Amino acid sequence: MSIPVVHVKVASLLSELAPGDVQLIPADIEGQPDQYLVLVATRPIRCIDEKASEVSFWTPEQGVPEKIGQYMGVDRLRIDKTKVGNTQVFRPEGWEVVLIISEEIKDALERMGASGTRFEEV
Repeated sequence: MSIPVVHVKVASLLSELAPGDVQLIPADIEGQPDQYLVLVATRPIRCIDEKASEVSFWTPEQGVPEKIGQYMGVDRLRIDKTKVGNTQVFRPEGWEVVLIISEEIKDALERMGASGTRFEEV
């Protein structure tokens, strides 16, 4: 799981558009005069559409008993949007390696010229 670090302008936007979905923790970055914050998505949502995505699960044969039945891999991720509700920023429960944002936030980030992002519809 990657931990996003965002500029204070991005943090302000997220605080405004998704106040209940994020926690922002100040971070000191050596050599950077601007303020940055660690972005924590506070709402994992069980929303992976296992039929539309390509998923694999840990099995007993792999010898890791504590992971049996958990996602081992998720390709071509698709989510069941009916399970997301009004949440604007979240990670899929069981596959926290991705951070998902709403189209509203995506559009706002693009308008502000935020860099270091990559968007893919899920």
